[in-house]
Amino acid sequence: MRSILAMLSVVCAIIASPRMAGAETAVDLELALGIDVSRSVDLAEARLQRQGYIQAFRDPEVIRAIQGGMLGRIAVSYYEWAGFGYARVVVGWMLIDSEASARAFADRLDGNLPQSARRTSISEAIEFAIPWFDNNGFSGARRVVDLSGDGPNNWGNLVTAARDRAVAAGITINGLPILDRNGDVYSRFNIPDLDLYYRDCVIGGPGAFIVVADNFDDFARAVRRKLILEIAGAAPADRSLRVRPVQAGPGARVPPPCDIGEQILRSRDDL
Repeated sequence: MRSILAMLSVVCAIIASPRMAGAETAVDLELALGIDVSRSVDLAEARLQRQGYIQAFRDPEVIRAIQGGMLGRIAVSYYEWAGFGYARVVVGWMLIDSEASARAFADRLDGNLPQSARRTSISEAIEFAIPWFDNNGFSGARRVVDLSGDGPNNWGNLVTAARDRAVAAGITINGLPILDRNGDVYSRFNIPDLDLYYRDCVIGGPGAFIVVADNFDDFARAVRRKLILEIAGAAPADRSLRVRPVQAGPGARVPPPCDIGEQILRSRDDL
């Protein structure tokens, strides 16, 4: 009888186990990190982005933020994007619930070099991520796509249409615009008011916000700050951090239209 009861206990434990039964693991946050590797981002800049995330997931404060949630665990994935049809998964969905698992995620990011592709399709980066949350093995209280990049959408569907589809699916989009003009041939497609573009055209959903990187050298600081806010669910009230002032009068900054990237691309003679 004791042997039978012991066997029944084991069977019940297996049935109750989400991993064994195929059920989703509950987490505080499902976070998809999408990183721009279009050709306006050179290899050195792409490495700075990658290293920013590697450092962040090894950072004690980021790890404390993860463990400080209601469940003390999150699910994270990482992909690189460029033009329409280009999205490369670097690290698939992983559970992070400890210093060891956070460092394991960082180590996997450190295992290969970023790759590049033509054009900038923020809309494709969003649309790639929408179904990626389905059947990923996790069930989060929040679903967030976090996009970093140095230029506006100029390929594929309009970014606002993709954003609205994501929000309708219960996904929040946060952003990390990089304000940098390195002077190379591809930077001519970038805009000086990318922070306002991300704020008005890219992010959306409950608690959506941006953190601005002044340049690629500032990326590590910005991504660490953004991750801590995202993990804690503590978005700023005005949806933006370090956006340069939009003052009135002569010389005032004017938020660009949401199709500014498409306009710039159409105006070029060397498409």
